[in-house]
Amino acid sequence: MVQRLLQPGEIESLDHTAIPRLLLPHPGSLFSARAERLRNLAAGNVHGIPVEEALRGYLSLMATVADAQAVVVADLGRDGVPLPDESAMTLAHEHNMPPLPATGTRPAAWRDVFARLLDVLAAAKDAPPQLAAALDTLRATEGAELEGIADAILGTFDEGADPLRAPFVAAALQVTWSVMAGQLDPAWAQPLVTGTLCPVCGSHPVASVVRIGGQSQGYRYLHCSVCESEWHMVRVKCSHCESTAKVAYQGLVDKDADPVAENKEAAGKGKTLDKANDPTKVARAETCDDCGTYRKIFNQEHDFHVEPVADDLASMMLDVLVSEAGYARASGNPLLWLKEGA
Repeated sequence: MVQRLLQPGEIESLDHTAIPRLLLPHPGSLFSARAERLRNLAAGNVHGIPVEEALRGYLSLMATVADAQAVVVADLGRDGVPLPDESAMTLAHEHNMPPLPATGTRPAAWRDVFARLLDVLAAAKDAPPQLAAALDTLRATEGAELEGIADAILGTFDEGADPLRAPFVAAALQVTWSVMAGQLDPAWAQPLVTGTLCPVCGSHPVASVVRIGGQSQGYRYLHCSVCESEWHMVRVKCSHCESTAKVAYQGLVDKDADPVAENKEAAGKGKTLDKANDPTKVARAETCDDCGTYRKIFNQEHDFHVEPVADDLASMMLDVLVSEAGYARASGNPLLWLKEGA
């Protein structure tokens, strides 16, 4: 979700003491933007996120899935997935609970969304050859088994989800919840007791992102893996245990880069080194030595087009390096399910 940049006159009129605590999704543009980002990542066009050759085909496949999500959203319309009963949402609100809980009884509409998604994917012109076989398997999945996969995705992000089918089921769930979340009033929804779970649906974040533009300028938001909402959390704070004592940042540095030489060259020309658009700061892992976990943080200040779900999916090299350093990933990406031990 890209925030609109304000003009100087608009900036002056803002209440700079008011931080937008919650950014609700705009599914009508979110999935098409994600598809474009995934294709740029697959093509190696994002300097801050180097992508291994073996991963590029998968990113292209997920771009096709994101395109299909965008088509389904357009077909559904803004209120195409009905909100839960108003009394249930009000009760949740009064008790600081998520109004659109991802766990528990799911809206029946999600199965229709799933079927529509498969139909759109079947008609995709740029789909890889192996997609047809995957769609056959997905269509043959019995209702109880399909619901079991959804339970695993919306529950623990752990066991119970078939790695081959789960990304497609997750894509349908993202459409379902983002369409519902987009109908809410951000001023009505409120933070949960813990700041580490989505205030809209109660799910874990997939990553965090530093936003630019308007009143969100420079603030860090956690991006929900299910409903695509974003909620504010201060920087240099573990998004898993909320500790601030032992937080650090690990990034990928170009082995050929020489920042000292670059600074000397810039100084020799009477210039200062541009600190914006620094590829090494586009994607980093925020590690915490108190709980031993990490979660990635993407910075729109250094790449305007960062997209948390897509960028997290593409930066597996960073996952490998941070895991080798002894940190465990705090939560997964709904579009990637690895077999145990992978």
